[in-house]
Amino acid sequence: MITASLRRPRLSRPLRWSRLSSSFPCVDAHAQRESRLRADSGPEPPYARPNPASYRTYHHPHPLPLSYSLTPLPSFDIAYETWGTLSPQKDNVILLHTGLSASSHAASTPANPAPGWWEKFIGPGKAIDTNQFFVVCTNVLGGCYGSTGPSSIDPATGKHWATRFPIVSIFDMVNAQFRLLDSLGINKLYASVGSSMGAMQSLAAGWLHPERVGKIVSISGTARSSPSAVAMRFAQRSVLMADPNWKNGFYYEGLPPHTGMKLARQIATITYRSGPEWDLRFGRQLRALPESELPNPSTSTSSPHPSPARPPALCPDFSIETYLDHQGESFCLKYDANSLIYISKAMDLFDMTLPALQALNIKPSSSSSPASTDAEPAALQPHKTSHSKSHPPPVNPPPHLPELAAGMAPLAYIPTLVLGVQSDILFTVEQQREVADALRMAGNENVSYYELGGVWGHDTFLIDVLNVGGAIRGFLS
Repeated sequence: MITASLRRPRLSRPLRWSRLSSSFPCVDAHAQRESRLRADSGPEPPYARPNPASYRTYHHPHPLPLSYSLTPLPSFDIAYETWGTLSPQKDNVILLHTGLSASSHAASTPANPAPGWWEKFIGPGKAIDTNQFFVVCTNVLGGCYGSTGPSSIDPATGKHWATRFPIVSIFDMVNAQFRLLDSLGINKLYASVGSSMGAMQSLAAGWLHPERVGKIVSISGTARSSPSAVAMRFAQRSVLMADPNWKNGFYYEGLPPHTGMKLARQIATITYRSGPEWDLRFGRQLRALPESELPNPSTSTSSPHPSPARPPALCPDFSIETYLDHQGESFCLKYDANSLIYISKAMDLFDMTLPALQALNIKPSSSSSPASTDAEPAALQPHKTSHSKSHPPPVNPPPHLPELAAGMAPLAYIPTLVLGVQSDILFTVEQQREVADALRMAGNENVSYYELGGVWGHDTFLIDVLNVGGAIRGFLS
């Protein structure tokens, strides 16, 4: 006999959320996009645009030695743009280095009036004043916006390099840029300026060519990629390379790995801002539902918490989810997947500690450099300059700091601005302090160091015109 306690309860009405059990509009939307791509004769990669007429291309016909390859790159192209007027003495040049996925289009030009990625910082009277300076910005070696990279054609085979392209380093990128400067007759830079990966390049430029760099600006960068940043970039490459369309990098004749690129961009976007900003910007606000998805036309969607009137879904419910989805979707066909893999790997490999530099078997270009990379860490001098209240000498310095200082010895006589952001989770402010400390320990008495507050995280260098721009303007003047 079945007791009352074991009887199945009778449901007076179906569960409110059962109708959503097999409905995934986010998945359907992605599948529809892929079907449209498959229907095309072949997706035109947006990274092939803008038209080359909007930037200049320098072709270097000679081999370029590489850090990690016994075989040099046989030749290469570098896409670049310029702003301002080159002085007769050619002594007013600023080389601007880009982040991972940026093109040479840092600011609008007559050939391309679209706003550039640093539009608010470059121009007459701005932080980088084009009434005073001649600015050169390139798309890096390994990129896909006009410079030679995996999506380029290998002249030896007539086919895309794909993953036959050699691994490149930050130092290789900078050496390619200096070949461009040589072609322009520019012997010395007024300053080498960069943010994020560009900050790595700005330090590498001063290290490789200390006699050719007058000043260095390093914003939200590092002299040694941290394990946490390596982990973030590894996760991005992992999801990208797991996309079946990646095909070991040989996808140029078919469908690109847009799903992997979308997911990689979502991971990256999380690291570009900060938790406090997400709270201020999105909170736990739910996305607005289209009328077709409303369970009841009279139901309000302004509540910050799901309720029985609005059943949760496995597709995006929160505004922050829709934001990440949009960021991934808008990026996935704008940048070459292989370039993302190669350039992010170059960032991971960047390490200016003395043992790492010695392992690469590279040396500064000038034999009369004021400091030698063969210096021993024990020969370093203690701090000679004062620290700000926000940046006292390190009480418990990281164990690699002496080796980092020894590696950065060639930068000892180059005035350097180091700018960090306290809310940055990708290139943490501790890494900026390391750069300043290592330079000072190496004997550099002209290090200017600032930390910025705010909630914008890593992207502060793109947003905070007042503080970032002000620091740059003051240092360059």
